[in-house]
Amino acid sequence: MQEIKHARSLRIGRATQPGNVYLVTSVVKNRLPIFSDIQIARRVVTEMQHLHDSEVVHSMAWVVMPDHLHWLFALKSGSLPALMQALKGRSAFAVNKAHGVKTLTWQKGYHDHGVRAEEDLVEMARYVVNNPVRAGLVRQREEYLLWGCEWVLE
Repeated sequence: MQEIKHARSLRIGRATQPGNVYLVTSVVKNRLPIFSDIQIARRVVTEMQHLHDSEVVHSMAWVVMPDHLHWLFALKSGSLPALMQALKGRSAFAVNKAHGVKTLTWQKGYHDHGVRAEEDLVEMARYVVNNPVRAGLVRQREEYLLWGCEWVLE
């Protein structure tokens, strides 16, 4: 079986399992702000939605920033490395095919945080969707177009 990038660190003391909740951050290679182009960013959102609709994940909150994304979800099937390989591969293929050139290349690996039972998911969701405000891109999160959350947040 082919080894998936980043899977090695998961073998040190923990493994991904369906049912677990994760907060993942993935970055564009060289931190190029290609998601400033709303059409490119929406193709990534479409792939995240596809994984949710396919019941691979239960998406709770997400934001696509100019050069990276944050995604809070419960893994429903498969493994975290396989999920991230699918998201990055499918989104890069869709973006690059639509633009006719290699526009999207993801940085290798990703950062993941396995959410513990005692952590507050709604507070984590707030953290995710308020990222554009903290980054100074907008004054209120409602002004930013590239986020979603299953909860109504105040």
